[in-house]
Amino acid sequence: MDVRGSTTLAEGMRPTDFSQLMNRFYAVATDVMVKTDALIDKLVGDEVIGLYLPGWAGPNHARLAVKAARDLLHATGHGTPHGPWLPVGVGVHTGIAFVGTVSGIEGTVTDLTALGDAVNIAARLASTAGPGEALISHATYAAAGVDLGDLEQRQLELKGKSQPIGVHVLRALVG
Repeated sequence: MDVRGSTTLAEGMRPTDFSQLMNRFYAVATDVMVKTDALIDKLVGDEVIGLYLPGWAGPNHARLAVKAARDLLHATGHGTPHGPWLPVGVGVHTGIAFVGTVSGIEGTVTDLTALGDAVNIAARLASTAGPGEALISHATYAAAGVDLGDLEQRQLELKGKSQPIGVHVLRALVG
């Protein structure tokens, strides 16, 4: 999940005000993800990355990731009569990834992270999603086993990918 137009937002705000807005975003996003059994990978700039690992979130990990996407849109005000307090886009993809520690020079600080094609696809989906959109890959939609109604579907050409990726577009509806 990441913020749309954060550079423009930051340009028009005092640094302390922007910091407070981003801290609110981090708190809301991590709260939603933790409540849906995500492992928070990192908070980077205007992005929060959560992992829904089968060994951590259980066999319904894909369903929980889709629920989190919907909850994140609502928690940031998308789908409310007043509109969002922060424009965000969400990308969700399911696949096999390396999840573990990586390090630089032997004996230096290590970091827990996720690496691989599935992670790259999720990141590209998050950066492609428009404000108030969650792009749910066909792989995740199938694995989640949920019926979200008649959602718009798209075939996306993602940077670095040789084949298009099919997605379902989830939007928060006012109501």
